[in-house]
Amino acid sequence: MDKDMNYGFYAMLNRMQYINRWGLMRNTYTENIKEHSFDVAIIAHAIALIHNELATSETEKVDPYKIQSYALFHDCTEIITGDLPTPIKYKNEVIKQAYKEVEHEAAERLSSLLPDFLKDTYLELLDPEFSTEQDQIVHDIVKAADRISAYTKCLMEIDGGNSEFKSAMDTIKKSIDKIELPEVKFFMERFVPSYGLTLDELMSAADKGDNSES
Repeated sequence: MDKDMNYGFYAMLNRMQYINRWGLMRNTYTENIKEHSFDVAIIAHAIALIHNELATSETEKVDPYKIQSYALFHDCTEIITGDLPTPIKYKNEVIKQAYKEVEHEAAERLSSLLPDFLKDTYLELLDPEFSTEQDQIVHDIVKAADRISAYTKCLMEIDGGNSEFKSAMDTIKKSIDKIELPEVKFFMERFVPSYGLTLDELMSAADKGDNSES
């Protein structure tokens, strides 16, 4: 290990806070990709726990912390690529494939800022292949968490009186409904409605929960 080398990987990750999402829309509050990644990691971890609770065998279970790691790093390449609006990113297969190549190059560039013994580990997080059946479950959970995070952003914007996000919320909700995972449905039904509550309402619900357990 070269003791005299300085590596910029983590300093680059810190710059995620400077890249805002929803750049084409009027926001009542800004959301950067660092904040978004934390939200996705929290939601993905929760969905993984629910998945394991619903699993009928040990082989169906997933590692919640592995999934949380993939979720935490899922947008890191946007440090280099920027946040390309979803309608453009997924407009057609040509653009979609071209953007995947750009993301791969960005992942390679970021991992080059690490010492050799860390490169492969982080490259897998930055540019995962998801080649096995088990990997596909991981991918689907992280993707669902990403969509749910976007949905809750829309929900809170609309609750704040910003109708700019109405169409986006409807579109994202439809995409979530198409995800055939019972754990995603569980999270949407049991946890997402609380995002529309005020602080007083959340605290009141917590007090009722405490009383029910006593």
